[in-house]
Amino acid sequence: MIISEQKNRDELLQALEGKKKIFLVGCAACATACKAGGEEEVFRMQEWLAAVEHEVTGSMIIDEACHMLRAARDLREHQLQVEQADAVLVLACGAGVQSLSASTDTRVIGGLNSLFLGNIRRFGHYEEKCSLCGDCILNETAGICPVTTCAKGLLNGPCGGMEEGKCEADREIDCAWHLIYERLKRQQRPGVFARIVPAKNWGKVKKPGRHKIK
Repeated sequence: MIISEQKNRDELLQALEGKKKIFLVGCAACATACKAGGEEEVFRMQEWLAAVEHEVTGSMIIDEACHMLRAARDLREHQLQVEQADAVLVLACGAGVQSLSASTDTRVIGGLNSLFLGNIRRFGHYEEKCSLCGDCILNETAGICPVTTCAKGLLNGPCGGMEEGKCEADREIDCAWHLIYERLKRQQRPGVFARIVPAKNWGKVKKPGRHKIK
């Protein structure tokens, strides 16, 4: 899921300068799970906007704000409220903001910062495990991504700074390559240590990314 957090209020005030009437949009997917843009957060944002003398013309929660066709459909259902607004404030990730901005000529303002693709440790605790690099070697590294979980993104590790299984960049976190070695050892296979891994081909991550299921 996409981990996000709300922008600070000063930044939002600056973005909303001159925009007195606001239509609010939240996301029922990732932003809700992160407590950044769900129903509760939209309600609190509405209260704050009223406190700073902005009028909320309406609000809605989209099941998945990143779903472009759904975003366009839901906006049409609130067309009058959107047309009455000076801006649409979106509490969703960057993908959601762009879905909404492509669906209306009204100014769209993003209310969140998108942080990373995250795994859930437990509610409210998220960890980055994948960098979406497009050249996955997890099958060779026992399901541990060195590109993301190694502070240096090393493809041939560990580095000389590893000490007692801990990362030199932060002694409180485990060295990714130590974890890879230990897990491969338990699985009784050499994995990635059987070869020299060449430099990553970042060209496989084409921007903007597109993918169609065949």
